[in-house]
Amino acid sequence: MAAALFGRIAVVGGDDVPDEVSVASAGLLQGGYASPPEVVTTMAELGIDLSRHCSRQISSELLGSSDVIVTMARHHAREVVLLVPEVWGRTFTLKEFVRRGEMVGGRRRDEALGSWLARLHHGRQRTDLVGSADADDVPDPIGGPLDGYRKTARQLGNLVEAVASLLWVPREIRTLPG
Repeated sequence: MAAALFGRIAVVGGDDVPDEVSVASAGLLQGGYASPPEVVTTMAELGIDLSRHCSRQISSELLGSSDVIVTMARHHAREVVLLVPEVWGRTFTLKEFVRRGEMVGGRRRDEALGSWLARLHHGRQRTDLVGSADADDVPDPIGGPLDGYRKTARQLGNLVEAVASLLWVPREIRTLPG
């Protein structure tokens, strides 16, 4: 859901969004699975068609070629960094990315992404990825009621808008209704 929401922002973002933005989704489990019906329904309500989405498993190639890696939970980030240790400085949970970004300030218009990520990463320790925490982990609605998926989609929508406002300034944050 987060990748689809962010992808929509990147496509319709306007002049402040660079043309070379691409968004990919991958997870820890084996790939090849369709999105759960609740995800398809929730995203369709937001005008996004995930009916043909097929899951994909993370790989060292995908991670190594990514400028930024954003995960939904600490344990995802841990697995990413264990698989490809050199991506540590550009791997964050979504909530951590927003929190740290709000602390250091958004990326300046003339600032290279790598420089801004270095500021964002400054002071982090690998032990920050140990355990789980509401401050860093987006709740996974899998197996729950449709309203849980809607709640998660709203939270993700607000978080990815915040990410976009940090990456591409100036940007007005839009929140999803509800």
